This record gives sequence, C-alpha cells and structure tokens, in this order.
Amino acid sequence: MTDPREAGMIARRSDGTIIRRPLSPHLQAYDMMQMTSALSIMHRISGAAWSAGTLLLVWWLMAAATGEAAFATVQWFLSSFLGLLVLFGLTVAAWYHTLAGIRHLVWDAGHGFDMPAVYRSGRLVLIGTAVLTVLTWVLVLVFWG
Repeated sequence: MTDPREAGMIARRSDGTIIRRPLSPHLQAYDMMQMTSALSIMHRISGAAWSAGTLLLVWWLMAAATGEAAFATVQWFLSSFLGLLVLFGLTVAAWYHTLAGIRHLVWDAGHGFDMPAVYRSGRLVLIGTAVLTVLTWVLVLVFWG
C-alpha cells in the first residue's frame, strides 16, 4: 500500500477473508422504484430546491429595499406564468421537505421503523404534501386575487 488511506478500505469478513470496502453507497445500489429510496432522494432534492428558493426571497427583499422599479420587476416576474410555476414548485418542495423532516424526527425518536409503518408514513408524506400545497394555493388565490 502506497497510500495510507488505503488501510481504511481493507476489511475482513466474519470468516476472516480480506475484502475491499466500497467507497460509499452508489445510485446503482438502490432500487429507484422502491418507495423508501425514492422518498429519500426526493427529500434531498426538495431540500436543495428549498435552499435555492431562499435566493428568490433574497431577490424579493433586496428589490423591496432598493426601490419601486426593482420591486416592480420582481413582482412582474413572480406574477408571470413562469414565476407562478416556480412559486408552486417551491411550495411543493417546502411542504414535502417539512413533512419528510417530521417523518425523520419520528424515526430519530425510535418510532416507525417496521416496514408497514415506513410505507404508511411515506404515503402520509405524499398525501400531506399534495393536500397542504393545494390548500396553500387556494388560500393564496383567495387572498391575493
């Protein structure tokens, strides 16, 4: 071994044979059609989308602080079809990430690890995301329009 990091990659099976440890789980190791894998990946994607959405919030706040012309530009974009589509997507991401995060908190408390409970909580996250997104947009349209 020329690289000392290689030592961490060597392991022994229970029968004593030497094996190389994998670097990390890879997408090829997961079944993408499995609900648990898909929800886990979506949780990461929704977190990234939600983080990117904060840039939109910063743009809006900076425009509000800058003046009427800058604020009007942001408001024009947000009220356009593309802007509304982005806001709708951010709403989905926010609700999904929040509900999946609550699911993880329940797991951190040591509950819901049996497979029926895992699938039930996954379905609840998906249904809750749809219901809360629609409810949010109904309220937005009632009070905004």
